[in-house]
Amino acid sequence: MDLGGTAIVERGLGDDQHPSGYEASLDPWMSSLWRMLNMIKPQFLPNGPDVVIQDAVLIDQPKVQITYHNSENLESRFSSTSDLTCLSIQIGSARSVHPGKALSDRCTPGCFLKMVNNLPLTRSNCGKDVRHFEFEFVSHALRYEIGDVLEILPGQDSAAVDAFVQRCNLDPDSFITVSPREVDDHNAHDSRIPVKLRTFVEFSMDVASASPRRYFFEVMSFFATAEHEKERLKYFASPEGRDDLYQYNQKERRTVLEVLEDFPSVKMPFEWLVQLVPPLKPRAFSISSSQSAHPNQVHLTVNVVSWTTPYKRKKKGLCSSWLAALDPCDGILVPAWFHKGLLPAPSPSLPLILVGPGTGCAPFHGFVEERAVQSRTTATAPIMFFFGCWNEEGDFLYRDFWLSHSQNKGVLSEAKGGGFYVAFSRDQPQKVYAQHKMKEHSQRIWNLLAEGAAVYIAGSSTKMPADVTSAFEEIISKENGVSREDAVRWIRALERCGKYHIEAWS
Repeated sequence: MDLGGTAIVERGLGDDQHPSGYEASLDPWMSSLWRMLNMIKPQFLPNGPDVVIQDAVLIDQPKVQITYHNSENLESRFSSTSDLTCLSIQIGSARSVHPGKALSDRCTPGCFLKMVNNLPLTRSNCGKDVRHFEFEFVSHALRYEIGDVLEILPGQDSAAVDAFVQRCNLDPDSFITVSPREVDDHNAHDSRIPVKLRTFVEFSMDVASASPRRYFFEVMSFFATAEHEKERLKYFASPEGRDDLYQYNQKERRTVLEVLEDFPSVKMPFEWLVQLVPPLKPRAFSISSSQSAHPNQVHLTVNVVSWTTPYKRKKKGLCSSWLAALDPCDGILVPAWFHKGLLPAPSPSLPLILVGPGTGCAPFHGFVEERAVQSRTTATAPIMFFFGCWNEEGDFLYRDFWLSHSQNKGVLSEAKGGGFYVAFSRDQPQKVYAQHKMKEHSQRIWNLLAEGAAVYIAGSSTKMPADVTSAFEEIISKENGVSREDAVRWIRALERCGKYHIEAWS
């Protein structure tokens, strides 16, 4: 525009988080583009802007190519290695050859863990299932800090993986390498370690949890031999069928395997499946332990996800349900990676105001463990912690832990300048949340803030972070005698100097 150009249509912005993906914005934008081009110069589109090209195979080659290898010498390659090394090589090989960018950074696991405790934190009839998982390092202990995040590669149901392999008429025992189609350098192929096809599917392709994107349906339509299936798939892939596709696919959280079983005439080549099946991604969890308290362990606080779809189909979260079903006696190896989260570890001398409703308490369980260890050898600053849950008897997570540290001059005790305050939202007619408890103790919060306290907030990313921040603004305005605008600026100043942290998840 600076050089004198004129926009013929407004810039289109797509939101990948929209239920229908970026196509929700792309479809109407493309229609307006064709109409405008047709108005400007009809010769661009001699058949008009709305023409549909029938019976033409408008599909490119897949972006990947698969090489099958002679398996005679490959089986012996892993026979002399330990189970741990073998599993690490298999996972690393499968994920390194997958074309998905999401896998490129996390091919070989950073470590392997073994579950040693699987404890329910909620009562069975309370409407939710939250677990405390304890893992031990199998090979060597990695260093982590409180506030760090643990990523776990979930195991897929063996029956689902086998059903996918069978449905797609694949040989599970064949050895393959996957490479970009445009790479013609034979050395690039030679450097890839062949991996069993079933292993590749198990560790890199999310066949029984994630829903496919719209392009998956478009490609399926080219390989459907039953006419009614071809028409249905083409409709789903069209702008007119977008809403029906959303109802069928995203809203029902149909998996790749379920979609393929719904269209049995589709015989899609494995190259296309590798390209289009969503990659199997690690799931991230806030660490809820301190390594100072548990040198060879890492602990997690996990909500086991389950729900019913609009068509009354029972669904469950892949990783949380897999972890919940693990028996510590079985010694299953859990591939994992550690990385930094959004909650930096505070020094022992820094006063803390923590707000963590529900499983948002997870990182703060580690914070309190760490400060309790520090308090044995050095003076520590006070901690105020505001927790929230539904019912005192149903989902009061880590009840005994919090109460023990809030008594007898513990690190959460009022005697030490801190405090533990809990809101039970459903134990009375009117809802009471953590931010209501904060306002009840506004003067003590302000006193700690005036002493240089840092604020840490963790939990659900829906309304909670904004509601808690609003409560802080109200407290600062009231206790410091300033306007709401000045209180907002006060919190922004805290953020700039690294004393206001939020870690939220959906």
